[in-house]
Amino acid sequence: MSVLAANSHILCREVHHREHQQQFWSGGGNLLLPKSSGFGFFPRNRDSTKILRRDLKVEAFWPESRPTFVKMEPINDCDQLDHILSYAQQLSQPIVIDWMASWCRKCIYLKPKLEKLAAEYDTKIKFYYVDVNKVPQTLVKRGNISKMPTIQVWKDGEFKEEVIGGHKAWLVMDEVREMIQKYV
Repeated sequence: MSVLAANSHILCREVHHREHQQQFWSGGGNLLLPKSSGFGFFPRNRDSTKILRRDLKVEAFWPESRPTFVKMEPINDCDQLDHILSYAQQLSQPIVIDWMASWCRKCIYLKPKLEKLAAEYDTKIKFYYVDVNKVPQTLVKRGNISKMPTIQVWKDGEFKEEVIGGHKAWLVMDEVREMIQKYV
């Protein structure tokens, strides 16, 4: 049985159980891990002296794993925006709205960066996006959008601040971080 460990370069082929440690064979060398490490090999049989390789169950655990990115949810009309704003107001949380277009290169480039940023603020703030070509113009007018990408913070049901992302992505992301810090 081969087991792929958390580090993909460690391939475990044999498992030997000794007192309080588990021994893994990786290529020609041994790797010793204490039982408190992130890997556990638990025999299915009650008699631990006769463990067959196919009888092993491999488990891995990581403390408090956080997402690396959070997919932004789309806003499609004014009613949905009203619902999102009222819900955020009940939670007293700000929201971030990325006003973008599918043909805009900078918008497309910034979206994954904003999704990574959303992972940093996963429980504190919610991120949304609006594709201005796919929604009614009343929604675009409500956001008072003239340039794209525009990243806005809304809190307590009203617009608070915006960053217009017409320059380098790292500068825009720094400005967005500063803007978010004011309202979190």
